[in-house]
Amino acid sequence: MDKLKMQTPNRADDNFKKLAALFPNAVTETVDENGVVVRAIDKDVLMQEMNTTVVDGKEERYQFTWPDKKKSVLLANAPIAKTLRPCMVESMGKDGTPGGFASENLYIEGDNLEVLKLLQETYLGKIKMIYIDPPYNTGNDFVYEDDFAQSTEEYLANSGQYDEEGNRLVKNMDTNGRFHTDWLNMIYPRLKLAKDLLTEDGVIFISIDDAELYNLKKICDEVYGEENYVATLVYDKNRKNDAKYFSVGHEYMLVYFRSAATIYEMGIILRASKEGIDEVKEEFQRLRTLYNDDWTKVSEGLKALYASWPADDPRKSLARFTRVDENGPYRDDGNINWPGGGGPMYDVIHPITGKVCKKPVSGWRYPTLERLKEEIDKGHVVFGKDETTVPRIRMNLFEADKEVMRSVHFSYAQTATNEFTKIFDGKRIFDNPKSVADIKKLIEYVTTKNGGDVVLDFFSGSATTAHAVMQLNAEDDGNRKFIMVQLPEETDGKSEAYKAGYKNICEIGKERIRRAGAKIKEENPLGTMDLDVGFRVLKCDTTNMKNVYYHPDEYNANLFDMLEDNIKEDRTPEDLLFQVMLDLGVLLSSKIEQTEIAGKKVFNVADNFLIACFDANVTEETITAIAKQKPYYFVMRDSSLANDSVAANFDQIFATYSPETTRKVL
Repeated sequence: MDKLKMQTPNRADDNFKKLAALFPNAVTETVDENGVVVRAIDKDVLMQEMNTTVVDGKEERYQFTWPDKKKSVLLANAPIAKTLRPCMVESMGKDGTPGGFASENLYIEGDNLEVLKLLQETYLGKIKMIYIDPPYNTGNDFVYEDDFAQSTEEYLANSGQYDEEGNRLVKNMDTNGRFHTDWLNMIYPRLKLAKDLLTEDGVIFISIDDAELYNLKKICDEVYGEENYVATLVYDKNRKNDAKYFSVGHEYMLVYFRSAATIYEMGIILRASKEGIDEVKEEFQRLRTLYNDDWTKVSEGLKALYASWPADDPRKSLARFTRVDENGPYRDDGNINWPGGGGPMYDVIHPITGKVCKKPVSGWRYPTLERLKEEIDKGHVVFGKDETTVPRIRMNLFEADKEVMRSVHFSYAQTATNEFTKIFDGKRIFDNPKSVADIKKLIEYVTTKNGGDVVLDFFSGSATTAHAVMQLNAEDDGNRKFIMVQLPEETDGKSEAYKAGYKNICEIGKERIRRAGAKIKEENPLGTMDLDVGFRVLKCDTTNMKNVYYHPDEYNANLFDMLEDNIKEDRTPEDLLFQVMLDLGVLLSSKIEQTEIAGKKVFNVADNFLIACFDANVTEETITAIAKQKPYYFVMRDSSLANDSVAANFDQIFATYSPETTRKVL
């Protein structure tokens, strides 16, 4: 049986293997600075193979760099010996039951750089959408200090927030000589790792303000590719009253595709629902029944509905749809000809007089005559009383209930804060939460409701993204899943959050999901019976394995008798199961069933895809029962078998009942 790796892969090794597979003739060896023979790539051979110029040394070239950039790249590629440990007591079941573990949503506590590395095997190419709201680097934000920005001793003098593993947060003051450098070194490896998690048609949204917008754009162009840049959204926020020159009241959101080529090839067109459509449909049906299809009165009723909305309400865009017929509200979209002409011109027959319209129709909107005729047949083109008039466009509201999202949005920070405060009984325990409506609109725009799409936020803060996923699922009966990742950053001892009992941001995020889920189900109990409002809590921690597992050569032979097991004493079977799932690439949201076979605890994951047993003294009875279930993978401890007889018969048992099963040990 093979041993599991039980640590994240070395991405540099993987990249070397990919390059070697493409160009085996470029693989060579050389001597490093210590005189050791090491692997290498022959640059000259690569130049010949690719027939292109290779920029070397100090030659001028277009590039974006900063101090320690090379180290941040190495940091993204370096392996770690970490794991995710389940926390049942803080989890919540799909139906909202405290302590339940059946939900397909995940809440992960830990440094997001480490978590992103741990997710590489399991969620490679499986995340449809990523939204993050990282530190803006305003001079007051905390940023992650990774392995090279400053020593632990220097850090302690500045902050005091650290642990024995070296996780640390520090306020990046604008007086710091490394002000931009530290922020770039923090964000770069995280974005690099996040890219590989996206599906080929996946999208990433990154909130930011002026402080690092241009640096972030250059990083994303490098990591995701300039050709995959989609847009920079602008969000209108509360304006500052203390501004000296301009009252800057906006923030930005960068949008990148994982692969624009895939988007174009698949013919994917993104459309967002117009706000208020359902409300108008309901009112239209009510008025139609009330006035017995008197379209004048129905139209007046809809005008009254539009007038009742505030002036800054996004639903106001529907107020143009005032005319009404049996197909619903519609608007006269103006002359079919583009002002000034242009494009092909078509002769069109007037449907009543049968004569050619005196003014030809331009093809700026409809590129072919066939397409124009299709629109006429659908009733989307309105003709005047005779051929002397110019046809006009007729747009039905219910047929056009989707639209391309605009790059400028109006989102009021105070509204989001008020909504958040209501959830926490009037207590303001988190500053500047994002708007649920904004994030919900983004999720609706790029995900499908029945595709089981996964939405990831690895700077989850107050868990607005999780709230938005649940809210949208409740509204359109969707089955999207979320993964939230957040460092358990301590709350200020003087803050309202701390006084309310929330010692770190993770506690706020988890409680927000609990309360939001309960509120959503309470508001629509029948429509949300099957809604998943739960989450599995996983916490990033050191590996479950003792150091001897990874470095047996460092141990003296006389010490092995003291090491009865290569697993740490404080780790549970559930801890081991999740590290195995990470190593084998099994979704962490998979269904897990626990049974007992011949007195031994056995885990069945994803309906026989993985069966694991970590108990000691496992007998042939247990092994035989497991083999008869024909799992794809079977995993146990290296020392689990009861005796030499069981060990000798182990392979024969599987050869008899399930020869295809891959067997692995810890």
